[in-house]
Amino acid sequence: MKKQMVILCMVLSLLLASCAPVSKEQNVTPVKDRFKVGIMLPDVGLGDQSFADMGFNGLVTARDELGIVFDYRELGQEASYEKGFLELVAEGNDLIFAVGYTLIEDLEKVAKANPNQQFVLVDAESDVPNIHSITFKENEGSYLAGALAALTTKTNKVAFLGGMVDPVIEKFEKGFIEGAKSITPSIDVLVAYADTYGDDKVGKAMAADFIAQGADVLYAAAGYTGVGLLQQAQESGVYAIGVDTDQYLVAEKAVISSMLKNIDVAIYEFVKNYVDNKPTAQQRVALGMKEHAMSLAPIRVVNNADVIEEQLKTIMQQQFGQ
Repeated sequence: MKKQMVILCMVLSLLLASCAPVSKEQNVTPVKDRFKVGIMLPDVGLGDQSFADMGFNGLVTARDELGIVFDYRELGQEASYEKGFLELVAEGNDLIFAVGYTLIEDLEKVAKANPNQQFVLVDAESDVPNIHSITFKENEGSYLAGALAALTTKTNKVAFLGGMVDPVIEKFEKGFIEGAKSITPSIDVLVAYADTYGDDKVGKAMAADFIAQGADVLYAAAGYTGVGLLQQAQESGVYAIGVDTDQYLVAEKAVISSMLKNIDVAIYEFVKNYVDNKPTAQQRVALGMKEHAMSLAPIRVVNNADVIEEQLKTIMQQQFGQ
């Protein structure tokens, strides 16, 4: 029910914004002649309070600031990603985003069949010429999350929960472990994978197992499954670190901070560059700390938040020149 309410609020906001008065600049170009963008969301869809919501919000910003129009598809609406992509192609979109590496197989199939259509794959790369890419250096942002976990643990045991075993999530894991051990080399980092991005109950159960083993700071890169981990951390009286968006409101007594992966900003900037410069070659963008694609949300909950903030600023300067 909670997820459905989040989706309803997002859709209502979109509809209300579309009914609001627009600027004179936006009125100059009829809707049918504006730059059109489609987006295919990952399987969890809107309301994941993470990856899909951020991708959607990036295009909301592009609509408001650049005057584009956009449409979206979710797997729940479609029989397959392929069907959703084909519908977005049929609409005549100038760009079509695929949010997440799990979409790559269907994306490449549709892209090869429609060589004049331009696509953008978020979180992976493809050799198909008409598929551009936006990737992130998740290990860099997770390095800070790991350092934060090590600075706040009292048991010297922290935990990482991944959604699925794949190169992207393994970057989260690797960075988290390296960051934690940079502070305390002897720290024990528990690791597990949920094999799902869409089940908060699984996240809660796996978090409970981590806590039973003594972990008192939990971090997940697992979409909506990670929401369950945050909630269980709060129920059990331990700390947690959110991901992708600032997830403090999910569990206000537990979430120390969140590793912000600014997918919304990256998508907005990609659209802006495409509208302004109309590139003809394949675009491959890899974003990290230096590009301000990742950061940490404010430190909360813990008593020594100001001290930890300063320690993390030093680490950012030493490790990433930020």
